[in-house]
Amino acid sequence: MKRFLFLFFSLASLIASAQEILTLKQSYKLAETNYPLAKQSDIIQKKTSSEISILDKGKLPQLDLNAQASYQSDVIQFAGQIPNINMETPNKDQYRATLDANQLIYNGGHINAQKELKTAQSETQLQQIEVNLYTLKSRINQSFFSVLLLQEQASLLQSKKELLHLRLKEIESGIKYGAILPSAQQVLKAEVLKIEQQISEAEFDRQKAVDNLSSLLAQKISTNTILKKPNIFINDDSASNRPEFALFNLQENQLEVSKNAISKSRYPKLSGFTQLGYGNPGLNMLDNSFQDFYIVGLKLNWNIFDWGKTKKEKQVIEFSKEIVSTEKETFKLNNDIELQNFKNDIDKYREMLEKDDGIIAMYEEVVKASVTQLNNGVISSSEYITELNKLYEAKINQQLHEIQLGLVKANYRVTKGDFN
Repeated sequence: MKRFLFLFFSLASLIASAQEILTLKQSYKLAETNYPLAKQSDIIQKKTSSEISILDKGKLPQLDLNAQASYQSDVIQFAGQIPNINMETPNKDQYRATLDANQLIYNGGHINAQKELKTAQSETQLQQIEVNLYTLKSRINQSFFSVLLLQEQASLLQSKKELLHLRLKEIESGIKYGAILPSAQQVLKAEVLKIEQQISEAEFDRQKAVDNLSSLLAQKISTNTILKKPNIFINDDSASNRPEFALFNLQENQLEVSKNAISKSRYPKLSGFTQLGYGNPGLNMLDNSFQDFYIVGLKLNWNIFDWGKTKKEKQVIEFSKEIVSTEKETFKLNNDIELQNFKNDIDKYREMLEKDDGIIAMYEEVVKASVTQLNNGVISSSEYITELNKLYEAKINQQLHEIQLGLVKANYRVTKGDFN
């Protein structure tokens, strides 16, 4: 007995390890991780970090090395000699090398405003990726529940096949004693072959649907993988939490930050500069010799009049914000309509499933009576199969309605933003 139990649990462990279980939420996570678009998030973050680093460089001293050699056609000439002063005529060939340093002192926060704008743009782009990945969930739902339906139908066909094998064993004794014609067995065997054909077709269709799901998840799904039917709870009270709403908010924020950056671009800019040089002539144009020199100072730049350009740019941004606002309202309206349609479908499939239970119960009674009649030779095997097909057609319809209800519930939650 102990040996039997040991073998039983070992076999059960092997079967469990051979069959992988895939849930709907796991499918979402795989798509978010493996789908090629997901790789852009890391790239955008690195790109933004580099752009901000470049902007920070604008606060550091800027050094320029310049060198120049020139020959000019004329120079300053002195009409007469001043007593006791010896003034040389400047050379026509001149040479100069300088090292110029400029240090930004104040720019009204323009660089910081540009950094804030880059950050806002990055957040908007990242949210756009999240929106694009979220839209995959509806496609995943369709593929996932298609595989699930074919999986359930294959299981139901297998159950029907086993039931017919049981009927075949039961009528063998009836044929032996002449109570049932041998043709009845042939009809049942033909029906078994037909079911095996349907099972094979369902398996091929399932593999096709699995391949489609694998493409969406960017990961190969094993043929042994069993999809778990999700138990989806619907909460009508919660507000819609679609990532698109966060995207609209970030777009509005980005536009507001852009407006601030435009304002800061009008602020005065104050910088200090230093020039170290060596040349002939130096700063003293009357000395024809190589000299070193330096210049230090402050420089102020302020565009006090731009012909209303800044005002117009801000006006354009306000128009853009209004466009985003109307897009947000339109999306909300369409989202509410879609949710209401899904709620109606949920009610429809729930009512159909309630009736499916009654239909199946009635057909089960009919088939139960036909089994006795078949064994006693009262009805033919064709008549029995007709009643059995009606029962399994009702069961397949019930499965179809269950899968459709699950798909509508999943789409409802995706549309509402509950599957984040």
